[in-house]
Amino acid sequence: MEKEKIIVTKEGFEKLKAELRNLIDVIRPEVIQELKEARAQGDLSENADYDAARARQAEVEARINQLTEQIDNAEIIDADSKISDVVKVGLFVVLYDSFLQEEVKYQIVGSTESDPENNKISNECLLATSILGHKVGERIIVKAPKQYEVEIRKVSAE
Repeated sequence: MEKEKIIVTKEGFEKLKAELRNLIDVIRPEVIQELKEARAQGDLSENADYDAARARQAEVEARINQLTEQIDNAEIIDADSKISDVVKVGLFVVLYDSFLQEEVKYQIVGSTESDPENNKISNECLLATSILGHKVGERIIVKAPKQYEVEIRKVSAE
């Protein structure tokens, strides 16, 4: 069975790779050293430092596995090659939000890159699924629990 592709921008892909390299090259060796130092303290059955180091090791290894899987299954979206007046993953979109009564700018990214505080919304969120594939000038009803309308004002690579 083929794994589901994970949509990610080039920038997001590079961040995933950088985090993985940091975990493998920096954090993992630190944890190994912590384990060695904790083991040197003697009795492991009541050694809180050893337990903490083992827990940290499990977290680090789990994240390494998660990142490796995400990288292996990544579908990189090249926003630069997809610039048009149509909303697509990887692009930025300026909307007039009738609920907020203001213009807002979002980048539509894959779910692993979602960061709403920095206006990066997942391609799987309700707003994004409502506007994907639509063009500048269109008005779309976002079918949220409290419906609202957005107008697509601009689509760009930045």
